[in-house]
Amino acid sequence: MIKQIVDSHIHVWNLEKAEYKWLENNTSILNKTYSIDQLTPHISKANVTDGILVQAANNFEDTDTMLEVADRTDWIKGVVGWLPLLDPVAMGKPLANYLKNNYFKGCRHLIHTEVNTQWLLNDNVIESLKILAKHDLTYDIVGVNTAHLQSSIKVAEKIPELKMVFDHLNQPPIHSKELFGRWGELMKEASQHNNLYAKISGLGTTAGNGNNWTKDDLKPYVMYVLELFGVDRCFCGGDWPVALLAGSYNKVWLAYQQIFEEELTLEEQEMVLNKNATFFYKLAQ
Repeated sequence: MIKQIVDSHIHVWNLEKAEYKWLENNTSILNKTYSIDQLTPHISKANVTDGILVQAANNFEDTDTMLEVADRTDWIKGVVGWLPLLDPVAMGKPLANYLKNNYFKGCRHLIHTEVNTQWLLNDNVIESLKILAKHDLTYDIVGVNTAHLQSSIKVAEKIPELKMVFDHLNQPPIHSKELFGRWGELMKEASQHNNLYAKISGLGTTAGNGNNWTKDDLKPYVMYVLELFGVDRCFCGGDWPVALLAGSYNKVWLAYQQIFEEELTLEEQEMVLNKNATFFYKLAQ
């Protein structure tokens, strides 16, 4: 068994401290505050030892809340926050402050809520992403369609020094069971860029069938990405609490681990479950 497993995709949100526009009129279990204390008792059953908090709102309040949580939670090792990428000048001061915080590892913007699917290619955004690269910060891509994949590939070409990762594998067609369609073609193209990584996360939710999925539903897509990107550019995340829409925290993590145990060597499992996320986000050893 792998002794150290990094969950590279955890959310917490406090509805009293920050505004989460995507939760407005949301009638699911997600429309309430989720704290790290609710998750901590479950990590040992999933064999998780370390975690990274990831942005859930395009505002500073969400990022500041995550940094506060990281500071008081010993197993949280990093935070992927938010910055106003549309305004490189306005980004300067908050970025300077965040750079003083050892937990701040990278940035994300909810591009999937933007009307413009080419939002990442805005000139100001490109300039801001170059600034992130200059400071050796990472960028998480929360894409949900092929247009997001295409724009991400163009960014990778424009800024080869910027390390980026596809959250949730940019939504593979698990629900339709397509192997692998346009998503597969674009992921193959993306894998040719060494600065693009793949985060195996959120796949139970992507399956689109509630709790009625098994590891075998996910396995073809996980193995396809591992084949394309290699075991050195893939790592994993639980996507709590969003993943609760498709089952327990333990279910998704044990599914990933079972797939890896069936198909990867112990050394390869160590890379996908620990070392790659540690390298990508520059976590303290």
